[in-house]
Amino acid sequence: VQLQASGGGLVQAGDSLRPSCAASGRTFTNYIMAWFRQAPGKERDFAAAITWNLGTTSYADFVKGRFTISRDKAKNTVYLEMNSPKPEDTAVYYCATKSSAARNYNHWGQGTQVTVSS
Repeated sequence: VQLQASGGGLVQAGDSLRPSCAASGRTFTNYIMAWFRQAPGKERDFAAAITWNLGTTSYADFVKGRFTISRDKAKNTVYLEMNSPKPEDTAVYYCATKSSAARNYNHWGQGTQVTVSS
């Protein structure tokens, strides 16, 4: 499994950004795709997840109502629509995946830097 994250960058608070994660190496039926983030000096935190089959989503409280995770099955790509980002959203954003039966995410992308200026 390979995950390639891209689409990060510098954005002003209140603008929008949509990082993407291209997945390859297998079919992702019964898999869960997720975004995590890690700010400088902090631990990596879960941000959002989506089931590949049904598109069921879940969010961390700190992004709920502002960010939207989605997937395009035809393109094998997962997106994180970041609306009204705040400076505290500045972090490296990682995509990850696991089988729905697995406890932990065991496939990770390389991360994409998102910097939100005030």
